Amino acid sequence: MKTYYIHNGTENSGPFFLDELKAKKITKTTLIWFEGMDEWKYAADIPELKNILSVIPPPLNRIPLLPEEDEKVVSQTILGLDKSIFFLAFGIITLIIGTLIFNTYQENRSLEFDQKNHQTEFQNQQIELQQKQTDEEKIQIAIQEKIDSDRLSKQKKDSVNYRISEIKKIILVNSANLEEDQNKLIDAKDFKLFRTESEREEQINLIENDIIHWQNEIKKLENEADRLYLKLETIH
Repeated sequence: MKTYYIHNGTENSGPFFLDELKAKKITKTTLIWFEGMDEWKYAADIPELKNILSVIPPPLNRIPLLPEEDEKVVSQTILGLDKSIFFLAFGIITLIIGTLIFNTYQENRSLEFDQKNHQTEFQNQQIELQQKQTDEEKIQIAIQEKIDSDRLSKQKKDSVNYRISEIKKIILVNSANLEEDQNKLIDAKDFKLFRTESEREEQINLIENDIIHWQNEIKKLENEADRLYLKLETIH
């Protein structure tokens, strides 16, 4: 009677009679060998074994869910997306929006800072221009004051010099008159004809008075000239 051997992938077992082999619940992919065969074959390739092959159900890819479980799955989704995916997407979107808001805030701060710097720079330029204008006005005022001061000093000097020149002329005239009266006095003292003594004395007195007058006038003019020379030294 024919006997069969089984190979489970690691070792052989047998021999088994056909009824014993049926009890082993072999499948289509079980390797079988019996005497007379050149090599191991699958049980499905041996005709006499087709009636004893065990049927193996297909692999389980998805377990049907009860209605309650389906509702639970539905409850695990948001907007048609799995909660984990939804929250991941929500986190990414939130991060992107936050980044955009932060960048916009930074740009606005930078723009505001630049505007303040520009405004401050503009104000500083205006202040500098005003300061330069003020300094220029002060310089012009100082120049004008110097011109006015020099003109006034020149006028004073010209006036003093003119008065000194007049004094010199008057002194020359008075000196000439003094010299003339001094000569008259000499002549009056020497001349004795056709005069009484009283007339002679009276004439001499008059001439002497004139001489004193001219001397006083010359002295006053010289004193005035000295004061004017001193005044010239104080005029800058």
